[in-house]
Amino acid sequence: MKLLVIADAFPPMKTSGAVQIRDLVSELSEQGHEVTVLLPDATLKKSWNTETFSSNVTALRLKAMPTKNVSYFERAIGERMLSFFMYRHLKKSPFKDMAWDGLIWYSPTIFFGVLVERLRKESGCRTYLILRDIFPEWAVDMGLLKKGAIYRYFKVFERRQYDQADVIGVQTPSNLVYFEEHHASIGLRVEVLNNWLSEPNPEPCSINIADSPLAGRKIFVYTGNIGIAQGMDILLDLAAVLQNDESIGFMFVGRGSAVAEMKEKSARLGLSNILFYDEIRPNEIPSLLEECHAGLIALDPRHRNDNIPGKFLAYMQSGLPVFGNINPGNDFQTLVERSRVGQVVSSNSIQDLQQVAEVLLEEIENDPDIKTRCRELAKSQFSATSAATQVADALFNESKR
Repeated sequence: MKLLVIADAFPPMKTSGAVQIRDLVSELSEQGHEVTVLLPDATLKKSWNTETFSSNVTALRLKAMPTKNVSYFERAIGERMLSFFMYRHLKKSPFKDMAWDGLIWYSPTIFFGVLVERLRKESGCRTYLILRDIFPEWAVDMGLLKKGAIYRYFKVFERRQYDQADVIGVQTPSNLVYFEEHHASIGLRVEVLNNWLSEPNPEPCSINIADSPLAGRKIFVYTGNIGIAQGMDILLDLAAVLQNDESIGFMFVGRGSAVAEMKEKSARLGLSNILFYDEIRPNEIPSLLEECHAGLIALDPRHRNDNIPGKFLAYMQSGLPVFGNINPGNDFQTLVERSRVGQVVSSNSIQDLQQVAEVLLEEIENDPDIKTRCRELAKSQFSATSAATQVADALFNESKR
């Protein structure tokens, strides 16, 4: 099939979303599909630019307003205008009259609905929405947004993108409950589409722990976005409690809105057991994780909707047990406990976190099978092959009925 994938992140970006789209389209290509990836690009001087990503995948970048590394207001305006600018510039490209057999789009953002509606009508194809967070609900949970006029405005676009989806793939079973409670009247087909990650192609890592002040310690590492949604403060508080334990070190690798605040707090507390590094290339991460002992996860306790963080998949692939603090009632905790691949708490308690850190350190020391369980979980539930097959089946098999 000729498939169109719409997203706002793709290599050379290093975000988890960019990696997921890369791995999904690569696997769809391996399965014999011809894939075009439609991307907004604020750096373009002309209307469009094409790149050959692989023999069967083309990236079509379309001029748009900035949505990354800008204020919340500028981001909202830029994302609101994505559909307008992308459709306008698509019609100036060599793909202007292309008809696709299936259309897939990735959310966040919620503002692709108008673009999807137009392209869906033109091609007469089925559509699949990959929904990785439920916005604006999570912003309300976090106190970033109140249920007023702006919230209702965002809800219009949330509903509009749902209306364009033949199938919606959510991250966890608990996300299904949200649709049952809030959107049952629409009659949507919603299914769990697990996050995914292809087998890594490791590169040497630019970070060498053996040459760092944390050399010789058990390293608890965090890789990925460091923002308000992650609730990172509690990890710094734990590091402060363990400051005098020279057997443990904490490492944070990534970028995001909370990095400066975390560095400032670490300096203020005089923490010598923490290192911060800028984000690295995705293919460097497996080599880094090989030098570490546990992968850190933090989810703000105010979250009410569940997700499986992309970094968790990288940890599992590398045989690295997970450790951290998450929001109460999250399916993620059940997964970790059932699979015996780490220790997480949902109490937001430093005492509980310290206690399970000690439990995990003992498991790492005495359970030789924990790495195997992590890798087996990654292969059995979070492969790009499974995700691509599930999405393609939803598009292709239904269209044959």
